[in-house]
Amino acid sequence: MNIFAVIMAGGSGTRFWPASVKERPKQFLPISGGLPMIEETFRRLEGLVPAERVLVVTAASQADLVRAALPELPAENILCEPMARNTAPCVAWAAHEIARRDPDAVQVVLPADHVIRPAEEFRATLVAAAEACLEGGLFTFGIEPDHPATGYGYIKAAAKLGESQGQAVHAVERFVEKPEQAVAEAYLAEGGYFWNAGIFVWHTPTILAALAELTPELDAGVRRILAAPGDAAVLAAEYQKLPADPVDIAIMERAGDVRLVPISYTWNDVGSWKALDEITERDSEGNAQVLGGGARLVSIEASGNLVYAEGERVIALVGVEGLAVVQTEKATLVCPLDRAQDVKRIVAELEASGGDFL
Repeated sequence: MNIFAVIMAGGSGTRFWPASVKERPKQFLPISGGLPMIEETFRRLEGLVPAERVLVVTAASQADLVRAALPELPAENILCEPMARNTAPCVAWAAHEIARRDPDAVQVVLPADHVIRPAEEFRATLVAAAEACLEGGLFTFGIEPDHPATGYGYIKAAAKLGESQGQAVHAVERFVEKPEQAVAEAYLAEGGYFWNAGIFVWHTPTILAALAELTPELDAGVRRILAAPGDAAVLAAEYQKLPADPVDIAIMERAGDVRLVPISYTWNDVGSWKALDEITERDSEGNAQVLGGGARLVSIEASGNLVYAEGERVIALVGVEGLAVVQTEKATLVCPLDRAQDVKRIVAELEASGGDFL
């Protein structure tokens, strides 16, 4: 069984402004400390998927960033989208490219910008899903919720169908969009609901059949792209016409044979500065620090803050609590952590005024 991995790395990461900008979006930042997020995702697969079987789908403008972060990745394994068209086209293009190389391969599809720990447990669940998918079905992972989150989609699990490598496998009853607080609380009380991890595993013949049946327009467009390898004009013309749908809506919510593997290890899609604060270890004064390149925090009677900075600089906090403080070479953000989602309003304001500092 050959496993191929598809890393989806085309996002703009605007909720992590000002660290995330067009020239260097979130997936290329050391958001969780240490390595760029895309490299952490790549390293998480080591020992299971070799570099020659890892494909990265990214924006054409970000190809050089991918090469810099993953120098061992073969050049032909970087699929450069001429424009953003959501995740279904990304998945379909990669699925057909993998089928061209190995029509019997198992495919693992995962975002470039998630935090998952420990890697050993993650790989074990990938193996379990990979072996189970050979019998059919489209597999996704569900995180056991520990609070009524409203920032994630949910999956309602149905009956347990069995186990693979000691991992439970459930049928899926339905997918649910991000709920209101009261609904999320009801899901947690009822049980059987999982956060949607946005990670998928399937056998190549299974996903190709699903694409042909459920999204024939998308499938036909990707086939025309593959029929003209290296033709940038065909790629641009055809990609622009592809339906810009999320893979969840285009495939997973409509397929009749979807399976869920519950997972309980640390997972976070790090969708905001507040989410980063929740997964970052705190110093002796209770502040979360993500500092690189010589940056330093000095705090006096300040706690419960998140500080992110790169480069030689000092961040000084006095008597403040619950703030996100983010400093880059060109911009500084200070806001209450519980309003971190409003960073998108700053981005919108900057876009409206000409796009400087983005």
